[in-house]
Amino acid sequence: MSAMAIAGTKNTDVERVYIWQLPVRLTHWLIFFSVIVLSATGYYIGHPFISVSGPARDHFVMGTARVVHLYAAIVFALSVLVRIYWMFAGNVYARLTQLIPLRRERFRSFWEAAMFYSFMRREPEECAGHNALAGSSYAMIFGVYLLMIATGLALYTVDASPSSPFQVFDFLIPLFDGLQMARLIHHIGMWIVLMFAVVHIYFVIVASVAERIGTFDSIVSGYKFLSRRKAGIS
Repeated sequence: MSAMAIAGTKNTDVERVYIWQLPVRLTHWLIFFSVIVLSATGYYIGHPFISVSGPARDHFVMGTARVVHLYAAIVFALSVLVRIYWMFAGNVYARLTQLIPLRRERFRSFWEAAMFYSFMRREPEECAGHNALAGSSYAMIFGVYLLMIATGLALYTVDASPSSPFQVFDFLIPLFDGLQMARLIHHIGMWIVLMFAVVHIYFVIVASVAERIGTFDSIVSGYKFLSRRKAGIS
């Protein structure tokens, strides 16, 4: 049953609740699309598979890929930083406490969600925001995001002009034990992010079908359809 179907029912025990604020939804989609662009251009930069004839100045394929990669990286980094800020400035569903299970009920939610996604529990837990398993996975992936940003800045200091403000990040190179290690970490991080995206989409689809509270639609509209018992803070 879709969110629209639920909204159209006469079940007075269901309420339409605003969960995901605009900054959460906007940064979610900016990160999603920038990751796609970064992965495609980053893979090409590491493994050039387009062969063109003639002088490079007539085609500039690698240069174009690097420029697109740079601008997508700026969008990605700013989106990640805004979302991290919103973990402290947003509503209760966007807060850091939703990502790191610190309370006893969140630990219980973690195991209940793990049992549901592993098909050891028939019914999912109804959560207004993230369940504790999803929240923990987001905390982990944001750590990977920050690592990707740091290694990307370290690698870019080589290409940036000597007068570029990005040169301030050259201190990151020895922290990663050199450019080669930074490049390897950056490459591995890309695959971790892509694998997370696949698992994330699977979990969202499973939760949407099982919960029938508009989980899939909520990242566009911001609203979920919750029982009155759960219409408050999760």
